[in-house]
Amino acid sequence: MPRRDNPSTGRVDGTGLGDFLRARRAAVEPHQAGLPDDGRLRRVPGLRREELAQLAHVSVDYIVRLEQGRSSRASSTVLDALADALHLAPDERAYLFTVAEVAPPARVRAPGPPKVATQLKQLIAGMHDIPAMVLHRGMDVLAWNRPAVALLTDFGALAPAHRNLIRLTFLDPDFRALYTDWPRAARECVAVLRMEAGRHPDDPGLTALVGELSVRDPDFRTWWAGHQVRGPRQLRKTYRHPMAGELTLDVQQFSVDTHPDQLLVAYSAAPDTPSAEALRFVLQWAERPANQPD
Repeated sequence: MPRRDNPSTGRVDGTGLGDFLRARRAAVEPHQAGLPDDGRLRRVPGLRREELAQLAHVSVDYIVRLEQGRSSRASSTVLDALADALHLAPDERAYLFTVAEVAPPARVRAPGPPKVATQLKQLIAGMHDIPAMVLHRGMDVLAWNRPAVALLTDFGALAPAHRNLIRLTFLDPDFRALYTDWPRAARECVAVLRMEAGRHPDDPGLTALVGELSVRDPDFRTWWAGHQVRGPRQLRKTYRHPMAGELTLDVQQFSVDTHPDQLLVAYSAAPDTPSAEALRFVLQWAERPANQPD
């Protein structure tokens, strides 16, 4: 019996592939795929199953079995063909391969937050002019410096389970108010979380986060069902800081070689811009040390 991708828990398993294919098929207009208008009334948006089958050079029955979770195995050749037919972006293509792969269960995450190397903590503490933090999978905040507190929030004042950028984006009114375009930022968070859930379907922390957000936020439920995915990348975000006003920052994300599930994230402003001046004001305003976890 096939397993289900339960939106209340966020688990991505037996039918995760089918859910993703249906969502992406609905998002592709026929003209985007180079298909002519056959004049037939479309009762639902996107490609029909037979159109996707035609574009991917597989049978309609095979598409039906994939979407219904009755077949979870597909060759890399077929997955590439489906990705091409659905015009998947690189992150979406990677996610397709992730949810289609038959692999042993992922290692269950150990209780408690993972440790950040002392040298890495020292590095971000010495970045006096750059807000910086260390994130774990699902955007858990493991370590941060004083400028990050001044820019975003006092992570040390939060319960450890609440130190998560996605959770804060949806459930903390003050953090939510920092974004000038909250819907865009929130949808990006959902896409990152969907990617992480696909990579780590048995991670209880991710499962709990998706479950909580699904219950407490209707926007999250809607966007989670859309199966948008994305991985880490260079970003530019505009914040509305309560003390410094509006500032646009580049968000750089660096992998930590010794801890593959950790990212060093740093925020910077373009030189000689109003945002650079606003960031300097924020940093001058941050006078007290940032609380760090034990």
